Amino acid sequence: MSDLNNEILYKMQTAFPLNQRPFLTLSKEFNIDEDELILRIKELKKANIIRQTSAIFDTKRLGYKSSLVAFKVKPKDIEVAVKAINAHPGVSHNYLREHEFNIWFTLAITPDSKLSLEETVNILKNQSNAQESIILPTLKMFKISVKMDTTGKVAKKEKLKKRDFKDIKLTPLDIEIIKELQKDIPLKIEPFKDIVERLNITYQELFNRAKELQEAGIMRRFATILNHRKAGFNANAMSVWEAPEERAEELGKLLASFSAVSHCYLRPTYPNWKYNLFAMVHAKTEEESDAIIEEMAKETSLTNYTKLYSTKEFKKQRIIYFSSEFKRWEEQFI
Repeated sequence: MSDLNNEILYKMQTAFPLNQRPFLTLSKEFNIDEDELILRIKELKKANIIRQTSAIFDTKRLGYKSSLVAFKVKPKDIEVAVKAINAHPGVSHNYLREHEFNIWFTLAITPDSKLSLEETVNILKNQSNAQESIILPTLKMFKISVKMDTTGKVAKKEKLKKRDFKDIKLTPLDIEIIKELQKDIPLKIEPFKDIVERLNITYQELFNRAKELQEAGIMRRFATILNHRKAGFNANAMSVWEAPEERAEELGKLLASFSAVSHCYLRPTYPNWKYNLFAMVHAKTEEESDAIIEEMAKETSLTNYTKLYSTKEFKKQRIIYFSSEFKRWEEQFI
């Protein structure tokens, strides 16, 4: 892949402009024509390096309840388990990982769900023939920012910024805007034109409201999401750490400061699960990933940790918020 394409990919992951002609804005930064930029992006999309370009929303701030969940499933039941888990519309990520708890997925339920998160997990557990399950909700989030360093120029460490969000009440128009902005944008000169026409609003109204949603923390950012492996990041390790409770927040922030870490959370422990800090590490090779995790261990002085590499991706897609599919799934069990 060319250096220019790598620069474009990194920029689109970090700061995609929200205006009438975003590709024109980006093309000026790279000193190329708007049409050439769009053509390059189309080629990257065709090669499946780019998954999608859309708004990324905060599940919790939209009122959804969510958690990371792990199942221990016998090899002979994996196919059955995957089919059952993937059928839930609130499952966005589902992976096979190298551990006795071998199936790991994220699950969200709607604010008006008639089933609790625990009841939903139990239904999926029974459908999956899982031997054991652990529910690992976020107790504290230190970082969530998936940005693959396609340029090779990003520093190993980064300073985390604390953000204060203002409270807003979602209007019916906000919900319609969220429904639209969560979709992959078309690769054309005015990618938001269809949205303003469907909603019968102006560009300025759309972008002003998007800014309000971002200031409220409801929309994390508008960005391009890459297919990690197609982009060359073949080693994706979920590093898990046993940290003293009194130092968990301090150490979580330290782990999160590593640029290779995309997600970092404090989660609960159980008799059958002793790790409370989770840090997702993305690297091009397993050796590179191991070296980063060793450096993290050295800086934190944590000695009890392990690495859960993903060996198979069963599902990775954005949750479709305000979708009727959630209700349809629940109606089978109520």
